[in-house]
Amino acid sequence: MATPGQRWLVALSGGKDSYGLLALLLDLKWRGMLPVELLACNLDQGQPNFPKHVLPDYLAAIGVPHRIEYRDTYSVVTDKLPHGSTYCSLCSRLRRGHLYRIAREEGCSALVLGHHRDDILETFFMNLFHGGRMAAMPPKLMNDDGDVMVLRPLAYCDEKDLARFADAMRFPIIPCDLCGSQEGLQRNAMKAMLDDIEARMPGRRDTMIRALANVRPSHLLDRKLYDFAGLATRPDETP
Repeated sequence: MATPGQRWLVALSGGKDSYGLLALLLDLKWRGMLPVELLACNLDQGQPNFPKHVLPDYLAAIGVPHRIEYRDTYSVVTDKLPHGSTYCSLCSRLRRGHLYRIAREEGCSALVLGHHRDDILETFFMNLFHGGRMAAMPPKLMNDDGDVMVLRPLAYCDEKDLARFADAMRFPIIPCDLCGSQEGLQRNAMKAMLDDIEARMPGRRDTMIRALANVRPSHLLDRKLYDFAGLATRPDETP
């Protein structure tokens, strides 16, 4: 629940998802349904050819308070990882750390991200296939330090709907020249797999996202979640 007087930091990358997120939050505020102050934030990570003027010009034009933060994480990522490696994991960790810091500096109680249904499913299968664990991205999460809530209001939104909305709104989209241009990413493989499943069996993405909210620990194998060792048959109570 949003508490009146709170301040939320809205991460804005310049992609269709974060533009759609900001538009949704602004509409809720206009309708009086979101009694919080919004601060849009773009983390300029030093990617080559990044058009620095696009986001501040757009945010100023629509009258949204914002902060543009420059941190050259691009050089850090390309220096730390060997040529040909995928950058997503390290890039994401560096970006998230800076966003938490900015949220604290700006007195924001929440960091709002534009991850959608397809992002969550892709993350689930990446964890399943490559991490050996069952985990995704929850719509609401407290950070490790316990001082910033992470919110994902678009968790149930179809990526294609967000793309159509972005086209209709004519958002000034900024492509990612860091990880988005790399070939062979695990996330791209998960996206292709899900596209193939959806083509063969329409509606499976909706079924999968519902499954993540319908977990039965007693039908899995995690002994930390369910006391399999303590299971016992009931004694025969027949006289």
